[in-house]
Amino acid sequence: MKLSPPSLAISHIVDIKDTQRWQIYRRLQELDISCRCSTNQPLIVEINSSSAIAQLTYVVRQLTASRSELIDWLNNCWQVESKQIS
Repeated sequence: MKLSPPSLAISHIVDIKDTQRWQIYRRLQELDISCRCSTNQPLIVEINSSSAIAQLTYVVRQLTASRSELIDWLNNCWQVESKQIS
């Protein structure tokens, strides 16, 4: 019999402003990442994989970073990509 590893889900509390919290909640729901959010309560996200961590990070960054921070991040991505192609 082959045993599968236990499911390790970590609950992470995301402390974000009200409007951004609901936007993040909806986007995580679209990505099938388990989360819950109630009025005047923090967003709680179930993290059970490295891809869920990455998706949470990018969703939060997309909605909380300034335009100039997002431009810098995108430029850095392009630089990394162009170095990998070379």
